[in-house]
Amino acid sequence: MALSSVAFRQLWAVTKQAIPIVRRDSGLYLFIVIYALAGLVFLHAIGAADRSAYSIYFWRWISLNGLTLPIFAVLVDISLIIHRFDSRRRLAAKYVFSTSRLAYSLSGLCLLMALMIFQGTFTSVKNGMPVWQGGFRFDVLQADIDAFLHFGADPWRWLYLVVEKNDFARAAIEWNYSVFYFVINFGALFFVATSPLMTSIRTRYIICFMTVWIVIGNILAGLFLSAGPAFYGAVTGDSARFGEQLAFLARGAGSPDSTVSYQHYLWTLHQARQTGFASGISAFPSVHVGWAMLNALFAWEYNRRLGAVAFVYVAFVAASSVYLAWHYAIDGYAAAAVAVMVYVAARKLVPADRPYLRSPAQDTQPTDIANRPEATVTAS
Repeated sequence: MALSSVAFRQLWAVTKQAIPIVRRDSGLYLFIVIYALAGLVFLHAIGAADRSAYSIYFWRWISLNGLTLPIFAVLVDISLIIHRFDSRRRLAAKYVFSTSRLAYSLSGLCLLMALMIFQGTFTSVKNGMPVWQGGFRFDVLQADIDAFLHFGADPWRWLYLVVEKNDFARAAIEWNYSVFYFVINFGALFFVATSPLMTSIRTRYIICFMTVWIVIGNILAGLFLSAGPAFYGAVTGDSARFGEQLAFLARGAGSPDSTVSYQHYLWTLHQARQTGFASGISAFPSVHVGWAMLNALFAWEYNRRLGAVAFVYVAFVAASSVYLAWHYAIDGYAAAAVAVMVYVAARKLVPADRPYLRSPAQDTQPTDIANRPEATVTAS
């Protein structure tokens, strides 16, 4: 009983300190509410109210951001304390797991839970776009522009000259595109939302994140709706143009991260007018590339070497999207340009958040620990 009473008091202390931070994020919550309402109005207006996807994300989002990533972050914190601080481990632990830092992380978790609604709205709107446009009308134009910009050949042919039709390379690229990419990028979102180290950029990053997804994945995608190379034959009747590429990708249909299997899943849902997890088809522009570019820009701002690696990774993701028949090359070019414009505008328009202040009575730590990047917060 005594132990549970102490735990309850600690939880209450953390919650009380988190409330003012949640209030400070009220503008972000309002952004999400307005977007969700606009999405619902859009679906109702086009007669696609059955395409909403909110419930689909509930357990997956909570298990990722409320369980998996927090546990991973705690393990990272413990590992860093053990391996970096030697005789000062107790002092470092007291700082890292202090009430004020836990409060900041709790406020970040609240924000992430709100982003679950954002994600559901995004997918809902994406599912409704083919209904609104009456189909995919821009694939031929976009594929022709792609070929024109790449010396008269569809870009996948150039990529297949560099990376021959190798099953190992294909499997590695598929794993990166469908698994590792999301680990990195959702991990970055989680870190920015929950770590006090990122206080100065949290509001700006979350605004950029939502704006990039909306502008790229809803507005531009809806206005210039295309299905992409994987579905080119189905929407244009020309199965030969990307047939050779799709035949090669089909060789990996039995692998756990098979691109062809996921593409088949999306097309099956589209034909059945059904909604599923991460469903919806749109090629131009590429959210994959746009989000990676946004994270690379913030990484460059944080650390030049990390940023340089991140930009290389963006190029790899863009090339992979073409290699795997998800996108035309121009989808990546346009998405990267939009991400840069959003980032630049946000730097001018969104002021940095003030540093997160802690109570000296609750956070007694030496300055050098407070300033070290490795002294990350729980759920950092």
